[in-house]
Amino acid sequence: MTLLPQEIIRHKRDGGRLDPEHIEHFIEGLTAGRVTEGQAASFAMAIFFQGLSVPERVALTRAMMNSGTVLTWDLPGPVLDKHSTGGVGDTVSLALGPAVAACGGYVPMISGRGLGHTGGTLDKFDSIPGYVTQPDIDTFRRVTREVGCAIIGQTADLAPADKRLYAIRDVTATVESIDLITASILSKKLAAGLQGLVMDVKFGSGAFMDNVDDARKLAESLVVVANGAGLPTSALLTDMNESLASSAGNAVEMAYAVDYLTGRRRETRFHEVTVELSAEMLLLGKLAATIDDARAKIELAISSGKAAEVFQRMVSALGGPADFLENHKVHLQSAPVIRAIHAERSGTVRKVAARGIGVAVVALGGGRTRPQDPIDHAVGLTELAALGETVDASRPLAIVHARSEEAADAAARAVRAAYTIGEGKADPGPSILERIGATA
Repeated sequence: MTLLPQEIIRHKRDGGRLDPEHIEHFIEGLTAGRVTEGQAASFAMAIFFQGLSVPERVALTRAMMNSGTVLTWDLPGPVLDKHSTGGVGDTVSLALGPAVAACGGYVPMISGRGLGHTGGTLDKFDSIPGYVTQPDIDTFRRVTREVGCAIIGQTADLAPADKRLYAIRDVTATVESIDLITASILSKKLAAGLQGLVMDVKFGSGAFMDNVDDARKLAESLVVVANGAGLPTSALLTDMNESLASSAGNAVEMAYAVDYLTGRRRETRFHEVTVELSAEMLLLGKLAATIDDARAKIELAISSGKAAEVFQRMVSALGGPADFLENHKVHLQSAPVIRAIHAERSGTVRKVAARGIGVAVVALGGGRTRPQDPIDHAVGLTELAALGETVDASRPLAIVHARSEEAADAAARAVRAAYTIGEGKADPGPSILERIGATA
């Protein structure tokens, strides 16, 4: 087979397997502009229908990784990261990065913005006045070395082929391909020069994949391909059938993270997911010998306040207020309309359409309906009622933070529609279903 783009597409279209050199040539052409958008769309569609073998997935991931800058690190500890497939109230990264850094890991976390109904870590950090979410590469390196943790956005020179291919997939109905999702996520992580990665693959009503079997297939693909590409990786399947934190938005989630790190509030479900993902990172980085040892180290880093100290140092190093932990309420924007949303009847929360909660936040202005839309960092939902909790006149479904009374009314309708209230007890189920490729 020749290296002509159309012949590579034809071969995959007809069910053939592509050699690494063919994949590398195609991705190189995509990056350089020799491969057209139409050819890239056809390539993606051929993969969508025919699939990729594991060696093909590894080759595609490596080719996209090598399409731009690949970072290398010379640090006195392991370079580690966590990636979530996205959910509602998923505030974990804000606490996890500093906690792992407090235990001796180095966490150069390159995060994304909100996608659809799911929140974005980068949007949450944009709510901090002065915090630079897209610094130059030298600043990124310096903060990672000096603080141990730097949470920023993707730079233009990291895996640029992925950025171009994703934009094409987004408008050609090929986003859902597990093969392409795997290569997209891992190419950026490999380009970041990591030595260990933990994947938080979510399932449920608020997840990108609501079916647990599909989520498991994605987790298995990510673990196999990442390890095949030389990046030690494990995955946890976590539940997203309700908001993970009781806050959903940007500034409200940042405030939630500060309260968590400083000990003012530690909700059990959020704490469990944060500790387990962090502990997996310590295991991968050989900073703990067993999972129990790893959990104990993370618990101490959080309870002692060391994780909070790292968080404040990171905020200051990236341009944020030096007193953010103590005075975050002063620095974060607040919405002009804040009021309770009550259920239409008293009872037990039997079910939550978590996607509906996320969509309500987007409608308030806390997310985007178009890529160019600005974010209103002040709006969102707090005190979200959990599965199994009783709601009545004294316990609302949530508190809405809105820009106007009309927006608050619309959010109230959406939140009520997302909750199913009934009688009796309701079991929320385990927050972590299983580990895949765990090291211990």
